[in-house]
Amino acid sequence: MTDEVDEVTENFSEEEKSEESEIIDPIKILEEKIQELEKEKQYSTAEIVNLRQRYARERNTLVKFSSMNLASKILPVLDNLEKAISIEDNESDKFIEGVNMTLKSLRSTLENEGVQKIDARDKLFDPSFMEAIAVIPTPEGKEPGSVVEIVEEGYMFHDRVLRPVKVIVSDN
Repeated sequence: MTDEVDEVTENFSEEEKSEESEIIDPIKILEEKIQELEKEKQYSTAEIVNLRQRYARERNTLVKFSSMNLASKILPVLDNLEKAISIEDNESDKFIEGVNMTLKSLRSTLENEGVQKIDARDKLFDPSFMEAIAVIPTPEGKEPGSVVEIVEEGYMFHDRVLRPVKVIVSDN
């Protein structure tokens, strides 16, 4: 009988060992799963930070260029006022004075919104800011590829072209 007891004890000890190894394996698996979840948490946290930064950049850009549509609609008014002032047949000084005041006010408003006139007079043609309406032979004293005449003024809105300068360019 003692042999049987020894045998049962040995069998029981082997079962305990196998149970312990099964207990250890799930713990290792759980620890690995915890590490994996912690990495996912770090990636998620980094993604949230990136999203916040991207949102802030996009919001700043949107705020900066939100008045662009309005500014493009006001430009024809500016052109018309400039044309009215350039007419020499006007006899009424008060009319010209009123139009001048309106023009100054409108220019000031546009400048406050970030609209600036593009200076193209006597410059070389730059397709980034200018649109060539015609090309003529190079006049004396002008460099080939330079702006000969401005047909319509162009404007920048902060660092973007709102409307290109329409120009006549000398032939290369």
